[in-house]
Amino acid sequence: MAFSVVLQKAFLLALLSLRAYQNEVFDEPIQLVPEVQNVSTSSKPQQVNLQWTVPNLAHHQELKMMLQIEISRIKTSNVIQVVNYTTTVKWNQVMHWNWKPDIPLECVKYFLRIRGMVDDDKFLLQSSWSNWSSWQEAHIPVSLEPNTVLVFPEDPLVEEGSNITICSVYGRNQHNVSCYLQEKPIPGEQLDSHVSIFNLNNVVFFRDTGTNFFCNSIDTKLEDGIVLFVSKVLEEPKNFSCETQDFKTLNCIWEPGVDTALAWKQQPPQNYTLFESFSGRRKLCNKSSCDWQITDDSQEIYNFTLIAKNYLRTRSVSVSFHLTHRVYLKAPHNVSLEIINTTKAHMTWKVHSRGNDYTLLCQIELLCEKEVIHEHNVSVHMSGDYLFNDLDPDTEYKASVRCADATHFWKWSNWAEKTFSTPEAAPSEALDVWRIVRSKNGSRIVTLFWKPLSKSRANGKILFYNIVAENQDKPAKSKHCSIPAPASDTQLTLDQSSYKLHITANNSVGMSPETILVLSRESGNQEVVEKRINGTKDGFLISWEPRSRDVISYIVDWCAHSQNQLCDLQWKNLGPNTTSTIISSDAFKPGVRYNFRIFEIPVQGPVYLVEKQTGYTQELAPLESPEVLTSNLTSHSFTLSWQGYASQFQAGFIQGYRVYLKSKEMHCHSGWDKVLLSDNSVCCNYDIKDPKQKIFTVENLRPESDYEFSVRSYTSVGENQNATFMMVTTPDEHSHMLLKTMLPMSLCVLLIMVVCYWKSQWVKETCYPDIPNPSKSSILSPIKYMQNPHLTIMNVKDCIPDVLEVINKAEGTKTLYTGAGKLHAENVTKLPPVPTEKDSCGPVPCIFFENFTYDQLAFDSDSHGHVPGPLKDILCQLGPLTPPKNLLNVLGNSNMKSLTGSPTEETSLIYVSQLASPTCGDKDSLTTNLPRPVHCSEYKMQMAVPPSLASPALSKNSDLSSMILLGKGEPG
Repeated sequence: MAFSVVLQKAFLLALLSLRAYQNEVFDEPIQLVPEVQNVSTSSKPQQVNLQWTVPNLAHHQELKMMLQIEISRIKTSNVIQVVNYTTTVKWNQVMHWNWKPDIPLECVKYFLRIRGMVDDDKFLLQSSWSNWSSWQEAHIPVSLEPNTVLVFPEDPLVEEGSNITICSVYGRNQHNVSCYLQEKPIPGEQLDSHVSIFNLNNVVFFRDTGTNFFCNSIDTKLEDGIVLFVSKVLEEPKNFSCETQDFKTLNCIWEPGVDTALAWKQQPPQNYTLFESFSGRRKLCNKSSCDWQITDDSQEIYNFTLIAKNYLRTRSVSVSFHLTHRVYLKAPHNVSLEIINTTKAHMTWKVHSRGNDYTLLCQIELLCEKEVIHEHNVSVHMSGDYLFNDLDPDTEYKASVRCADATHFWKWSNWAEKTFSTPEAAPSEALDVWRIVRSKNGSRIVTLFWKPLSKSRANGKILFYNIVAENQDKPAKSKHCSIPAPASDTQLTLDQSSYKLHITANNSVGMSPETILVLSRESGNQEVVEKRINGTKDGFLISWEPRSRDVISYIVDWCAHSQNQLCDLQWKNLGPNTTSTIISSDAFKPGVRYNFRIFEIPVQGPVYLVEKQTGYTQELAPLESPEVLTSNLTSHSFTLSWQGYASQFQAGFIQGYRVYLKSKEMHCHSGWDKVLLSDNSVCCNYDIKDPKQKIFTVENLRPESDYEFSVRSYTSVGENQNATFMMVTTPDEHSHMLLKTMLPMSLCVLLIMVVCYWKSQWVKETCYPDIPNPSKSSILSPIKYMQNPHLTIMNVKDCIPDVLEVINKAEGTKTLYTGAGKLHAENVTKLPPVPTEKDSCGPVPCIFFENFTYDQLAFDSDSHGHVPGPLKDILCQLGPLTPPKNLLNVLGNSNMKSLTGSPTEETSLIYVSQLASPTCGDKDSLTTNLPRPVHCSEYKMQMAVPPSLASPALSKNSDLSSMILLGKGEPG
């Protein structure tokens, strides 16, 4: 007992002495000077590593110290950075500190030193900074030749949006060095005579293969460069979560974000590591998911950290959860469906569960044509079932089911689906039927229209439509027809009897309820006044006054107004108490006119047409301009007409027409307004407010003036803008009188020319033949006293000389004197001398008058010739030539008898034409010396020479025309 007391006191004394020693040591401030052990550098990446220790620490002593590091560049006095940081130091421990320089280590020298201060709660008094350590140099030496250009750092890797400094080092022989980034010059800063730096701020990602940076010397053309690799910024993983389907494996997924991989192995894709803190396990994962095996069944809570890392950055995200709260069930299996009837089906399925102790919630959906029509939730343990009611016959459905944990809901499982179809049934609804009745040739043409039943009412595929036309007056004459589907209309030809029409739709199971239409002897197409209505974009408001109260229903039908009689007829059934309705349709279009008819279906009696209405949902300006014809053009007016313009088929109700007129004077008369058109041209405008007026006369115009006109229709919205102007020119005031005179004259001349052309051959032969035939000319018959019509002597007054022949007796030439007064000489054969009164056959100068002669024999054979035989013989037989009266006597007394003695000689007469000449004599006397004018007879004479007086033939050289010879002494 005493020993224990002594021992206790000794222990207390020792403890007190130790406490006193501690107070003595720690109450005094202490300084610990860090000692630099090593300074190392690396080029890739650019980095300085500082290693130091803290001597004078007690064995196993730990102290918290604050350290300060100074960094200088180029020289120790140029301090560029001071770094403070706190760490815990231990006895005999080497500490490390890394630093990245802003300028590459190959280009400049850096100097570092360190000092420390104790910052530990064990010391009551605040410590002060220790002394600085000695300066330590940090530099990467480079072997630089005089003709060298180098660029540092080598192929640096930086993050997008960061800053980097690149330097260029060149030898003493290099000057004028320029640097470029992707061919773009970069301004630099000169550090010394052989070092330049280039600051690139907020660099951007260009491509994964890097961006070229190079420098060259303008003097020596030497060049060096690097590839700057810019990495996309590593993003933090998003939507990180973990779940299990079987309590054996946890599946963790996330969204990785942008890929930071670079080419040439400069940086691989970022890697992802999954770390669980409670178990301390770590697993390297793929880019967006990771499977974690559950090895300990007792662990229920998990704390995962997902770490994303590349060469430049590290990102992390964490999640913590209870295992039973992250259950994602597998889809239900063994799904089956049993069809009970046309409207019912039963579905069953099984689930993946941990036993009957776990309750699952299952959701059932029924889809029809990709639309959910039914949805319900049920609770199950190991399996489930559900009964579908109120299904439609002949319809395809898709039943779907999915489940989730009912206690701790995390998410639904995938859907399990089953498709089934219900069987057909008879159509459940009567057809909606309407009709149009027309009368033709004493019969009625009834066109029936019906709307196809909806799929839910058809209950199957409609095969055909039955139509029974029951004749109420003569049942034996009832009609029946079957119309194959998918027709929606048909046409019946009925007489004027009353009919009851029964219409049904039929599928493979049965027929629909019948629709009955009653047709009385009256067609129900009474004439009523059409009323205009205004529609809107939502449709038409149709209202009417009821005709009677005993009405079953009203029917409103409508159709687009078209020039084609066929249209897509639509109708709407309304109740008996309805007097208005809104008709809307997606088919309604602006600028289209729609016609509506309201029919009353009475309890008894025929269908009655109550009203007709027409209108537009939206009126537009007319799309077509009238085709205008001009007529009645005068010097002061002309008439315009556009009778063929279909105004009822335009894009709005035509309210009138505007006539535009342009002229040089631009003077608008009364009733016309001066307007400015859209093309800034000015013209006169006349407004025709009656849309039925399609003819207009433009008056008060000037003669011989040009006018341009245009006719445009307009609606309440505006007028047609596509109309063009047409030109018209007013005629002269007197031009119509000249036209009235010239037109009949032209017609007469044309008629005469046609007749002459038609009778041209006859006229030619009769009036001016190539060789005149006296027997066929009424002009060449002056000798009316002769009984023989073939013997004709022309009157001298009826003949005009046409050719004058003067023959020179010595030279044998002749001169022709034509009616125009021209002399024409040609060589002729010398004729024998012509006798005068004294010497009837002696040679004398004479004048020959040439004309055609006729030989009746030759004429009858379609040929003509000259007088046969020598002229001398003829004249000798005739005797001396005498004046006309003597010649006539000679002919009358002697030769005429012989000429007319025998009828057989009538057809062998030779006619000789005699033409008088104004002068007589030979050629010399005519042209040179005429001692005195010799007057010759100016008469023309034609005589008939019988063939007996002619010689048998003329020689070739004596081919002469018929002639008459006058003596010199004969007076003219």
